[in-house]
Formats: sequence, C-alpha cells, structure tokens
Amino acid sequence: MKNKKKKSGGLVRSILDTGVFVLAVLLIAFVMSRYVVERVKVHNHSMEHTLEEGDSVIIDKLSYRFRDPARYDVIVFKQKGTGEDLIKRVIGLPFETVQIMDGDIYIDGEIIEDVKGLDAPEYAGLAERPVQLSVGEYFVIGDNRKESIDSRYDEVGMVTSTRIKGRMLFKLGRLFNGR
Repeated sequence: MKNKKKKSGGLVRSILDTGVFVLAVLLIAFVMSRYVVERVKVHNHSMEHTLEEGDSVIIDKLSYRFRDPARYDVIVFKQKGTGEDLIKRVIGLPFETVQIMDGDIYIDGEIIEDVKGLDAPEYAGLAERPVQLSVGEYFVIGDNRKESIDSRYDEVGMVTSTRIKGRMLFKLGRLFNGR
C-alpha cells in the first residue's frame, strides 16, 4: 500500500514539475518577443538589394535602451500617422546637419562615405537644404535610393527615438514566410 502512495505522489510531482517548466518557457518566450527580439516582415522595395520585399528580419529591441543608434544601423521604426513598420538605414544623427547635393550626402558640410554598392540619391527632397537634427532625431534613408520613401519625404520625416522599435540583427529571408 505504501508503494502505491509513493508512486502516485511521484506522478503528481512530475506533472506539477512539467507544468511549472511549460509555464516558465511560455513566460520567457513572451518576455523575449515583447522586449528583446521580434520578427518583422519587409513590405516594400525601399531596402533592395540589402532586403527584398517579403523577407523577414529579426530585430533587437533591447540594445537601444542602453545605447543610441549608430550611423548605418538598419532600424525598424513606426511611420508617423499610420504606425506602419518601416525599415531604413540611419544616416544622420542627433545634432548633425544633413544635406543631399548632386547625389552626395553631406553631414555637417562633409561628404560621408556611403554604404558601398548603393546608388547615389537622385532626389534630395527635404535635404535639398540643410536639415538640422535635434535631440533624439535621426535622418534615415532606404538602400534603394531611387524608390525609397524616407526622411527626404514629409510622410516619414525625421525619425524620433520614441518611434524606433529596434535594429536589424539578421535577415531570415523568406524562410519563415510560408513561401
């Protein structure tokens, strides 16, 4: 009789242990997806050839809590008005002056070495005249300089740090898109 009690007590203990383990895994997964990493799908052509429409990327949502975005980081942010996720490359940093002239990007009056292999921006838009960035403002531009709607356009404008969700860690491609 004592053996049966020990066996049923062990079974209950095993079930409770498994339940606690499953709850811990679910809690960790929730915290990770909410505060640490997120999968974002690319919905346009503005980052071609770095990212293609339909690709998925994993973004790091944590590091910008401890440091500011750096020049050339690829970030995901919320578009003002629509709240849609956009993916662009950081070009201008807070307190810098950005201007685009004759296909060159100037930061504080100096031409920057742009990312190799990208077309020069033909359209200067808002950056035709010097754009002075304030505290927590970033000038972003898509790698597909000819077709990107980015900080050169009013509908995106300067991206404030409060709109930034995170930086791209790596590209998953279309692996997880059901294609």
